[in-house]
Amino acid sequence: MSLTKAEIVEQIVAKGAQLRSERESASSDGAATLQQLLDLKAQFKALTGAEYRARSSKSAKRARASAAAQREAESNRADPSNPDAPSKRRKQPGVSQMWREEARAQREQQSESLMALPPPPSSFPAWSKRDYFRFELLYTSKKPGSRARVGRIHTPHGVIDTPGFVPVGTNAALKAIDERQAHECGVQLMFCNTYHLLVHPGPQIVRDAGGLHKYMNHRGPIITDSGGFQVFSLAAPSADDAPEMKSRAKAARAANREGGPANSSSLLCVGERGALFRSYLNGEHIELTPESSVAAQKDLASDIIIPLDELPPYHISRERLKQSVRLSHRWMARSLRAHLERPQQQAMYAVIHGGTDEELRKESAEYLSSLPFDGFAVGGSLGKDRAEMLELLRFLMPLLPTDKPNHLLGIADPESAEAVVPFGVDTMDSCNPTRIARHGLLLCTGGNLKIQQSKHINDYGPIDPQVETIAHSRAYLHHLYKQHEPLYSSLATMHNLIYMNKHMASIRDRIMKDEI
Repeated sequence: MSLTKAEIVEQIVAKGAQLRSERESASSDGAATLQQLLDLKAQFKALTGAEYRARSSKSAKRARASAAAQREAESNRADPSNPDAPSKRRKQPGVSQMWREEARAQREQQSESLMALPPPPSSFPAWSKRDYFRFELLYTSKKPGSRARVGRIHTPHGVIDTPGFVPVGTNAALKAIDERQAHECGVQLMFCNTYHLLVHPGPQIVRDAGGLHKYMNHRGPIITDSGGFQVFSLAAPSADDAPEMKSRAKAARAANREGGPANSSSLLCVGERGALFRSYLNGEHIELTPESSVAAQKDLASDIIIPLDELPPYHISRERLKQSVRLSHRWMARSLRAHLERPQQQAMYAVIHGGTDEELRKESAEYLSSLPFDGFAVGGSLGKDRAEMLELLRFLMPLLPTDKPNHLLGIADPESAEAVVPFGVDTMDSCNPTRIARHGLLLCTGGNLKIQQSKHINDYGPIDPQVETIAHSRAYLHHLYKQHEPLYSSLATMHNLIYMNKHMASIRDRIMKDEI
């Protein structure tokens, strides 16, 4: 018998409460309940033609809080000396309780303490040239108004031509291709995510293998992030989040599905100490502090490492944004100290924060530029769209030191690459080109090509007539895609990587000719 709309809604609410209970008690990962909940929502959409949207109300929140308090009271009434007494699995003791108490104490502090300044530059040693890492500026465009430049970043594992595209290998792997194929595609610098490697296999496994380069059999330079982006972006959207941030969180969770189950990772607590999150792999509580993030990246032995920073949403109050910037500065200062104790032939890039607030961006650039970092990354919220991002870069990039390399975090599609280079951006990373390749979208000079379209079934021409990439026709890739052949992902990924790297080579050539 088919259910009515009211009955489906009632069951959805009940399953939602059951899922929250399972996750709070850690009795299971809630996978089965989650699937049942998704099935009910699918029934709701089939019946009504619209997505199910939960109604948020104070009464519902009070009911959930009351139920949680009742469960806790029942748990506390259980007599541990009586084997017949009901018992419940308690939340993980120790570190999580310590973190919660610290966060509670921090919330009780005055807002002035949250605005505490980071350590002064005088408490750090002056920056000195590294024999294992340096930036070589080859040419600066003479085109009026342009700051575009061509250079080389020298690392222990090779040279990086700039401006350059950096593909993302989330789990220490570029999806669908190996090291040999990546090298053939022109990949120089590769981005790996500390967060995912922290969860699995664990930094110590990679360390025992001799570092990421030996573990992956990768010859070129590697950059790793702190893990902070994934931790904060995989957190549940808050009331402070704008649609832009919620979309970013949704995209990050989609990326997370490539490394583990979705929606099972959560940010539990943030404080001066760092961040506490739940592993998407087994539910284990993992703490990420500035020091532990650096220690993990030391085990990974990448060429360029990133200090821990907080990722605030786009729409928050200026006071909250300023608190976040100050917290990130304090975290990055701690990260830098930990790094300088054991440089290990690694360069560390600071991350410039401040959202779209020019005053805070200036404060961040000036403070971090005064510390002995080897380069600078532009992170945090870059605006609601490309236009706002470009205005931000127009203001920010002249504030960064010109004798050190810079990196734009998370932005590297062909159009954006073309747009940001005139501001002086050196390198930029994105998983977009490789991800869209696997989903049937191929980069081409005349616009993106949707290979699944039937018009390509007998198109025996090259993927892009103007850019030589792979030696296969549109017809063949259309066939592979339609038949779900694994080879499709490899060839499509190679095409998009070759296209991006040739696109960046063309940009470098046009800068040398003062055309950009």
